[in-house]
Amino acid sequence: MKTLVIISHPDIMESGSQQYLLSSIPDNKDITVHHLESLYPDFKIDVEKEQALLKEHDRIIFQFPFYWYSSPALLKKWQDDVLTDGFAYGKNGKALTGKEFGLIVTIGVKKEEYQHGGREGFSIDELTKPYQALALKTKMTFLKTLPIFQFSYLTEDQKMTLLIRYQQYLTQEKDDSLEAREKWFLQELKSTDLSKLNEGDQFILEQTIEFIEESRDTIDELKIVLDQMN
Repeated sequence: MKTLVIISHPDIMESGSQQYLLSSIPDNKDITVHHLESLYPDFKIDVEKEQALLKEHDRIIFQFPFYWYSSPALLKKWQDDVLTDGFAYGKNGKALTGKEFGLIVTIGVKKEEYQHGGREGFSIDELTKPYQALALKTKMTFLKTLPIFQFSYLTEDQKMTLLIRYQQYLTQEKDDSLEAREKWFLQELKSTDLSKLNEGDQFILEQTIEFIEESRDTIDELKIVLDQMN
């Protein structure tokens, strides 16, 4: 699976959250990072190039700060210019059919504010309905949005959890079951370059892999027993 991360942020070098996310992206030839403001500071978008890039990828991600319940201006212009009739929708517009589409949104206020009774009055799911409609119109599968609230207030443990969730969002197959997440995590652990670890860290890594695999075997055995009981 090839993932295209389309980032829109007018001041990305000064954004702590965006820099953290960028540094968290795994070294993976199947992930393409595409920052619009760096490519098109004059807002003159190369439509043919952008459409070709979309065709080459299976999962399309919009990553942006939540500005007035929407995206920065350049991403909106990108949508207007690139997602055209005959390409993304319409009689012959099948270029995006079957692809996956998701949002990674950074938000400067507390999660509790984006719910009924909160200061904003609506949930992120409600406020991102236009993007869900975009997926529907272009026949893409919409992935559950990954919202990041108040990044600057996150603890180190919370940032580590975010890093894992972020990498999963970019690379894990759509199945979000516990088994699928375990499989993804094991693959990531097993792909670790052991030559970069000292003996102690290598031992911890090997023990962690063994523990996860044994736990999965135990769960599978319990499932068999429960199925037999039913």
